[in-house]
Amino acid sequence: MALNSFLKLIPQYRDYVWGGDRLRPGHKPTAEAWVVWEEDRIENGILTGKTLREAAIEYGSALLGEKAFARTGLRFPVLIKLLDCAQWLSLQVHPNDEQAVRLEGPGQFGKTEAWHVLASQPDSKLIAGVKPDTSSEELDDAIRNGRILQHAQYANVSQGDTVFMPAGTLHALGPGLLIYEVQQTSDWTYRVYDWGRPETQTRRLHIDKSIQVTRPDFSTPIIPLPSVGDGTCDVLVQCEYFTLELLAASSHVIDLDTRGETFQAVTVIDGKARLQADDESIELEKFQTALIPASAGNYQFQPLGNCCALKSSL
Repeated sequence: MALNSFLKLIPQYRDYVWGGDRLRPGHKPTAEAWVVWEEDRIENGILTGKTLREAAIEYGSALLGEKAFARTGLRFPVLIKLLDCAQWLSLQVHPNDEQAVRLEGPGQFGKTEAWHVLASQPDSKLIAGVKPDTSSEELDDAIRNGRILQHAQYANVSQGDTVFMPAGTLHALGPGLLIYEVQQTSDWTYRVYDWGRPETQTRRLHIDKSIQVTRPDFSTPIIPLPSVGDGTCDVLVQCEYFTLELLAASSHVIDLDTRGETFQAVTVIDGKARLQADDESIELEKFQTALIPASAGNYQFQPLGNCCALKSSL
């Protein structure tokens, strides 16, 4: 059964302690907007009111695509978030697929992710990996005894930078950053260090699991913004779990095609755009997202003035 409508989802928000006020002005702290998540509800078309999970169960590979259906069945395979970092996030690490099953149980997935910097301050930093020549023994001791910052690899980042974060990479986002994140559908997070914040029932450290998961040999380079033009589509990150691309246009239309292989999620990050397929169209403003079902096939990204967007797919 084909599904050709562009889907708009109602984001769900997370009010963690480190959040700011850029995602929901007047609601501080708002840390995360989950803009493509299997529990988000659809706000338009024949599926209005249903969750993305329910739509996936009903439409299967017509929504998800053959790639996703082969990998995760009827479960939506990625989670896309916007993160507003007013303070340091906890220093954390995620398991890979094998570790997720071993540590959390059957049917669990790991969490490889990628970040794209939407906004930054002049001194914005993040942590992406462990300093070179840190041994496993040194790393384990530092995690267990609260000295992990001595071995953390800091990096300066600015708007337009992208960071690929394989599972097992020690990482944290710093103050002033507004981030687009695409990740595996899992949300298993092991906190290594939380900047002196007191532990609570919902913010615990996970020392033993962090030691099992953190890779001392992982340090992630920063990918600078590619040179974009009018009507360009550039791959920022490509891995076995997702592909992240940057669309840029001011007057030229970009032709896109799901080929029935994968859904595509388009998030406008600057300006406005229209998605068009035959008589089906939808307009997106800054930070709005549309999900294009795999069975939609050909469609166009039409800029309404200068516009940039991120497109995630498998």
